[in-house]
Amino acid sequence: MSGTSSGRAGFLKAIAWSIAFIVLTLVFAGALGFLAALLVVHSPTAAAAWLMAAGPDAMLLQAGATIASAAFWTWLIGFRVLGLSLHDLRYATRQRGVPGFGWGMLAGALTAAVALLISAGVGGAEWVRDSGTVLDYVRQSLKTVLVLAPAALSEEVVFRGVPLVLLAGTFGRGAAVVAVAVLFAFAHLANPNVTALGLGNIAMAGIFLGLAFYAPGGIWTAFGAHLGWNSTLACLDAPVSGLPFRIPLLDYHSGGPAWLTGGAFGPEGGLAATAALTGAILLVYRWARRDVL
Repeated sequence: MSGTSSGRAGFLKAIAWSIAFIVLTLVFAGALGFLAALLVVHSPTAAAAWLMAAGPDAMLLQAGATIASAAFWTWLIGFRVLGLSLHDLRYATRQRGVPGFGWGMLAGALTAAVALLISAGVGGAEWVRDSGTVLDYVRQSLKTVLVLAPAALSEEVVFRGVPLVLLAGTFGRGAAVVAVAVLFAFAHLANPNVTALGLGNIAMAGIFLGLAFYAPGGIWTAFGAHLGWNSTLACLDAPVSGLPFRIPLLDYHSGGPAWLTGGAFGPEGGLAATAALTGAILLVYRWARRDVL
């Protein structure tokens, strides 16, 4: 009986600390972001509207606030309370982290490209010429990647950090990856034009990223995969989780039906992304079995 009680207490502790970490990080980040926005626009109503508009400056501010909040709660809950280390949280050294980030970027970019190609080949998605020059395209694409990078990192340190490690230690990696992926999907409930299929695909993306977390390179591999996926969609003018990006030279039309191509939510809302992510999950699963930091 004592062993059963102890095991149950361990399960509850892992779940409680994981939820506490995510909630405290996001609430603290929201407060930090709002206070910073208030210093810029000097009006609570205007600050809230500016943050909700999700422009580049607002995205950078929110991402920075989330990273700062996650760093604080990782130190307090992860290091001080639970005794975790950077190695436990899979912060690989530069020798492993840099190649891991690069391979992750490639994996994420190729997965997004496959989703777009399926949308184009089967669903009639297409790109038409828009105003702007090649130089305009390159400049805006670089700016877009620079905006998306902190946002991708912030989501990784929140979801593929302390919570995933805690739950994996109690329930096993497979169950933990799936559980955190579901929480990751729920965090996108308020995104524009979100659909049930879109949330399902974001959960699949969470599984893809969770497996990347356990591939060589650790959290930096997951960060690279996240950024590769988002950047490829955005730089080809497709919406990312419902958020539109204006890219010179290209104008993306999603085609249809929306259940296949994703419609206004972007490729993540359609079965084309489901197929691409399924293939990516199977491939990254084999890669993650190496588990080398």
